[in-house]
Amino acid sequence: MSEPAAGSNLPEEQAGSNPPQSHEPTGLDLARATAAAMRGLAKIRPRSETGRARRGKTTELSGAHPDGRDPMLLSAAVERLVTDSGWSADVAVHAVFARWPEIVGSDVAEHCSPESYQDGHLTIRTDSTSWATQLRLLAPNVVRRMNDELGDGTVLRIDVQGPVAPSWRRGRRSVRGARGPRDTYG
Repeated sequence: MSEPAAGSNLPEEQAGSNPPQSHEPTGLDLARATAAAMRGLAKIRPRSETGRARRGKTTELSGAHPDGRDPMLLSAAVERLVTDSGWSADVAVHAVFARWPEIVGSDVAEHCSPESYQDGHLTIRTDSTSWATQLRLLAPNVVRRMNDELGDGTVLRIDVQGPVAPSWRRGRRSVRGARGPRDTYG
């Protein structure tokens, strides 16, 4: 075996593999070396081990250009949520529900209100049977106005329902088939 080099306390194998450094990096040199090492680790590491990749997100580094992770206004964030979730039509219909008196007029709005919207069918509840009849006659005009506000073909049909009738069943022992009050008493 050969002798170690003069001034060296290490065997020859180790002395050849680790040449002595002139200085240790500090400040900017240390930051550059650390960043380079982290970039190297990010390329080598499998995606499943990173925290963001486990949650289904990419491991992009943030840059100077705008991207989806930048802060945004609340209105823009809500609009993005509504669009991504496919709620655009439902939100538009419920916005029209809030402006119901403006669309059908204040006289009609006093006696009827929209109850639900599903698959192009709008259900309207009235406070009397006479207003239910009147609204059935006005249904084509209401459909036209709603489609003008929401977009063509959004409302296909209007279902008009009268007031909910009270139940005349009272108590635990009601008789089946016995009707409630009659139209005439006498």
